[in-house]
Amino acid sequence: MKTLPRTQPCLWFDHQAEEAARFYVSVFPNSRIGAITHYGPRASLPEGTVLTIDFELDGQHHTALNGGPHFQFSPAISFVVRCTTQQEVDHYWTQLSAVPEQERCGWLQDRYGVSWQIVPEQLMQMLQHPDAERRQSVTVALLGMGKLDIVALQHAFDHP
Repeated sequence: MKTLPRTQPCLWFDHQAEEAARFYVSVFPNSRIGAITHYGPRASLPEGTVLTIDFELDGQHHTALNGGPHFQFSPAISFVVRCTTQQEVDHYWTQLSAVPEQERCGWLQDRYGVSWQIVPEQLMQMLQHPDAERRQSVTVALLGMGKLDIVALQHAFDHP
């Protein structure tokens, strides 16, 4: 039997758990749907409704739960997607953002209300650079962006 990681996120949906899991699996490479459980008789949702669906996104285990309308997602928790190219940034941004023109600083919400940060790996290197002026220049540039632009961030870093 395969050993699962010690921790994994569980996302509470009203009734869209399976739809969301299948959508996410379509967006990320190396992803798949796993076990699906269903509500039985005398449950809070109709018998046969998906209760949980396990899925992997690029090898990371997740669970989606149909728990009803009691809880909503908040940007206070987000998934960070590290990208190495602008093409990757563009792909995840286009696939995941529900309202791209309203998003800020590489942070977005998808059609289910789940928050994601689409972050080029180069940004983290820039923000950890010992030169405070260069870090500040990159920070100002990224705060003015919706989808992050690697070339523009690099320009801000190179020309503080």
